[in-house]
Amino acid sequence: RSVCGRIPRTLAASCGATLFAHDLSVLRGGHASPDGGWADGRLRGDDGIRSVDTAAGDDRSVIVLSEDEVDRRLTPALARAAVERALVAAADGSGRLNPVVIGAGLADGQSYSIKSGAALRDDLVGLKVGSYWPGAERFGLSRHGSSVLLLDAATGRLRAVVQASRMNGPRTAAANAAAAQRLARQDATTLAVLGAGHQAPHEIRALCAIRSITRILLWSRTTERASALRDALAAESLPPIEVASAERCCRAADILVTVTNARAPLFDADWVGPGTHVAAMGADQAGKQELPIALLERASLFCDLPSQSTVIGEFQHVRGAVES
Repeated sequence: RSVCGRIPRTLAASCGATLFAHDLSVLRGGHASPDGGWADGRLRGDDGIRSVDTAAGDDRSVIVLSEDEVDRRLTPALARAAVERALVAAADGSGRLNPVVIGAGLADGQSYSIKSGAALRDDLVGLKVGSYWPGAERFGLSRHGSSVLLLDAATGRLRAVVQASRMNGPRTAAANAAAAQRLARQDATTLAVLGAGHQAPHEIRALCAIRSITRILLWSRTTERASALRDALAAESLPPIEVASAERCCRAADILVTVTNARAPLFDADWVGPGTHVAAMGADQAGKQELPIALLERASLFCDLPSQSTVIGEFQHVRGAVES
């Protein structure tokens, strides 16, 4: 079947299209320990970390982590461990998630989402503001931005601000890797990625870390963009990358990742063979769609939060079937 394998009920509900990262998996104060977890410790005022005094009567400071400090602290192992812990919390009831809020900026195409929740076991309450901002490139910035805010669980006051634009890519890819680790075939060797935007290289790195991938096929609506990504990754320790058609990618894939902003299916369902693990990463707003409905109808389906996927995720297009 199109999406194979089984996943523990404690990790995700067994209906949905794929696994998405929850935004409970935020960086906490302390330092990364060798096993990928967080060790206890106070954050120092060194490069990239600073404290901001809070209101009178509150002797605790607001911790601010810069993009550079997040880069230094974040590892693939840490991202994967944090995401898995958050997925389990969302599934077993020790995590609470709130409805996603989507807003618009001043110019056409500018949008942001607010995703929030709480992790009871970790005493964490927080939110992430993720933005897509055409025009940011004029200032040398990516169109995709992300900021994480943590609140004091006892007082509701702001306790930490994480500049997380560069963290968001590895975090999202870690969710994909967590799903593929449990759902994709152990003998998967061919990875195909549809989409060559900012998220694609993170997906490639994360999936190559959990399976013995020997070749990578890459497609984009713009061949030049796919070629540019292939060339940019050439210096990394990755398997050979070939720019190919969407049909060739789908037919050859053991693991197929879609990571676009599409609003219509990217391929024909018949192109995907039995045993292929499909991870649809792009749909995060009403109207977005990457997968053909016919594929969903014959696949084994998984996601982290069906109630959200049926509203803004891939399942919005088969909501009746999922909820029945």
